[in-house]
Amino acid sequence: MMRDEARPLLARTFFKGHGLGNDYLVFEAGSGWRADAAAVRAVCARHSGVGADGVVALLSGDAPFRLAMFNPDGGAFERSGNGLRIVGAHLHRTGRVHIGEAFAVEVGGDLVRMCLHGVRDGRFDISVEMGRARTGAAAVGLDARALDADGRFAGPDGTPLEVVPVSVGNPHLVVLAQGVDEARLEELGPYLVAHPALEAGANVQLAEVTGPGEAFARVWERGVGPTTASGTSACAVAVALVHTGRARPGALRVRMPGGDLHMEVTEELDVTLRGPVEAVMEGVWLGHAR
Repeated sequence: MMRDEARPLLARTFFKGHGLGNDYLVFEAGSGWRADAAAVRAVCARHSGVGADGVVALLSGDAPFRLAMFNPDGGAFERSGNGLRIVGAHLHRTGRVHIGEAFAVEVGGDLVRMCLHGVRDGRFDISVEMGRARTGAAAVGLDARALDADGRFAGPDGTPLEVVPVSVGNPHLVVLAQGVDEARLEELGPYLVAHPALEAGANVQLAEVTGPGEAFARVWERGVGPTTASGTSACAVAVALVHTGRARPGALRVRMPGGDLHMEVTEELDVTLRGPVEAVMEGVWLGHAR
């Protein structure tokens, strides 16, 4: 866990964007405030702050652009597919990334390659090479003893769940089911996201196959709660479909309440994510942690 005194110092100016309703604030390195847990909670607060599903700190001005990411509960986390693409939009707006140009960012100790494919009416088409996904209990820090002999996870009422643990640089538990409604997510999300069998929690997806190479998913994000969309969650769902044989490697689409994201998943589970993000605003945060 990152100590507060080790958190980066950031400028007060910010860029806000969203990916299918999942919104992030981008702050660059500066001397305006320290991104400690209390301050991150304050800036992300929907009524008393700017409001966001997280903060992305841009710590270097040149490629590879070094990043740190924080959830609205103040905790640091590994990566966000939407957050990465929102950073890409910010880099284009500030003249550091151009259309058709590949570039790299460093986040969570990994080098991630991205490309801006186009911009129209404030809407950015950006892809991210998310790397090779891993599956299985060890990949997400899950105690395998929590699974039964068939690899299923006991639900809150004891009913076995088909859960696929997936890491795409951050941990996910993909629950494959028939019928994906909000009530079921409200039941399973809080139960699984911080289950005691997990070392550091996980993002939770309730997913249903809806056609060849296609699924619908609802997302409960670690440190956030229910979200309209999530880039890494969509990747995890796509990987789970390929891993379990429900989809062939290649192009896949994951539909979420906020909209659709597109993935390419290879047989080796290398994942590329592509989808839109939109600019929302630029501003100056004048608040402080309370």
